[in-house]
Amino acid sequence: MKLLSLSISALLISLCAASASARDDIADYSIADALASEKAKNIFGTNIQFYFGDQPHGAIVKRFSESATNHKTNGSNKTDKEACEWAFLSAMKALRDKAQSFGANAVVNIRSNYRNNISSSATTFKCGSGMLISGVALVGDVVEIK
Repeated sequence: MKLLSLSISALLISLCAASASARDDIADYSIADALASEKAKNIFGTNIQFYFGDQPHGAIVKRFSESATNHKTNGSNKTDKEACEWAFLSAMKALRDKAQSFGANAVVNIRSNYRNNISSSATTFKCGSGMLISGVALVGDVVEIK
């Protein structure tokens, strides 16, 4: 009985220690760097245009919807930057797919939406990285522009 009690105590202490060492780092990464990769060029093509933050774009002819994405990736054996760029490309692909489904030609006003904290930038996106997973959440307006 005493051994069982000690074992349970040890287990509880180790669980507390593991949660105390949990990591949740939020950082900004370059949109241009992520989109310049070969992976990005192969994924996106040129049919859909993307405009981040307040970047200027053509006149909006039709507004279809606001679209939100939240993509995560396994961060083990990757740097935070590698994992975050991969999650960003997955989130961007989801925006592209949504635009294509509506027959739109652009996604404008793309913003980071990490943990429901909207931040707008024409040059960076936010990504959160923990011990094993990195994630990117984006929101943008699916539109047709001239």
